[in-house]
Amino acid sequence: MYNFSKFTALKQRSVDKISITGSNTFNFPSKFYNDNGLSSYKYVVIYYDLSAEAIGLQFTNNEEEKYKLTIQKSDRGYGGFISATSFFKTNNIDIKTYKGRYSWKKETVENIGELFIIDLKERRELT
Repeated sequence: MYNFSKFTALKQRSVDKISITGSNTFNFPSKFYNDNGLSSYKYVVIYYDLSAEAIGLQFTNNEEEKYKLTIQKSDRGYGGFISATSFFKTNNIDIKTYKGRYSWKKETVENIGELFIIDLKERRELT
């Protein structure tokens, strides 16, 4: 006896990565978005460690957070994104150098909480 289930992920981005795009956004493809329950969050707070060349993203629903960015959710089920032009410009991060897909790790950082961390050195060392 078979127990088939229909494949319904057509045209979905099955990538478990965080992307930085040429248009100054962080993209959260549907696999990353769904696997990490991002539909239950409204905002992202960005942290940056200049010396480690790392970015930390904290997903939150805290309306009181002053420095939050709103997660834009795809109406087609492709995940979500945040527009972060001011972050990239303020920190002199060259989008041409750093755009691409990044592996991530989740860590709890003292005095901050849980962050999804991407390492920018990973991309720079490839160029």
